[in-house]
Amino acid sequence: MAIVAVSISTAQAQTTPDSIPLPQLGPNDTIPVPAMIHGNEYVPAQTLEWTWVQVPYPKHLLKKRQEWTRLRNAVYVTYPYARRAGAIMNDINAHIAKMNDKDKKKYIHSREKELKKQFAEPLSELSIYQGKVLMKLINRQTGNNCYTIIKEYKGGFTARAWQTVAFVFGSNLKQPYNPNGDEREIEMIVQEVERMQRL
Repeated sequence: MAIVAVSISTAQAQTTPDSIPLPQLGPNDTIPVPAMIHGNEYVPAQTLEWTWVQVPYPKHLLKKRQEWTRLRNAVYVTYPYARRAGAIMNDINAHIAKMNDKDKKKYIHSREKELKKQFAEPLSELSIYQGKVLMKLINRQTGNNCYTIIKEYKGGFTARAWQTVAFVFGSNLKQPYNPNGDEREIEMIVQEVERMQRL
């Protein structure tokens, strides 16, 4: 093996390649290799290419990753609807603020027809899981759970009827939204979506 000083780096600043004698080579030392100076002598040295090592996910982490991916996908699908719902409710509230009860019902009924036409088909394609996430996001956008919203616009009887339907599907219209508690992961994903929309 023939040591060839190619791109030599020194271990000590005062040591120079000229001051260190080359090693004695034998008759079979015919393969040149890179070298560096270490301890006042040449030693073979070479930088290896980066190698990436991957191991399979542990089962408990794989399950957590799948849950996170499912939640993230659900938030990405439903968040635009929740934002739109918040804007619509703010608009409705602004319009009915000074109306009497009769005019309020008439106005809400007219907006309901418009909303059904706009959202009935896409919302019917959501899964039950996505529907649960949407209810939480509507709570986030409006400050009210879905039960309170339905009760305010359609009355207590209708709200109770829809609550019964929700229970049948393993859900609850009175779901809270706590960004620092159970909904912390949803909040993180929502903030991720909002950052992407600002870019």
